[in-house]
Amino acid sequence: MAAMKPRTGDGPMEAEREPRGLIVLRVPLEGGGRLVVSVNETEAKELHKVLEGVIKK
Repeated sequence: MAAMKPRTGDGPMEAEREPRGLIVLRVPLEGGGRLVVSVNETEAKELHKVLEGVIKK
């Protein structure tokens, strides 16, 4: 049985490409835990475009 470790939101935001081509995003959450989202190439490009529209320069 694996050791039980508390899940915290500490740590960096991460993105990596899996061998099957999906992009996995891991976003630390306030209060602990992480939001994990898998997107394909098209969805990642759309997310990038949407975020560009709201990021202050």
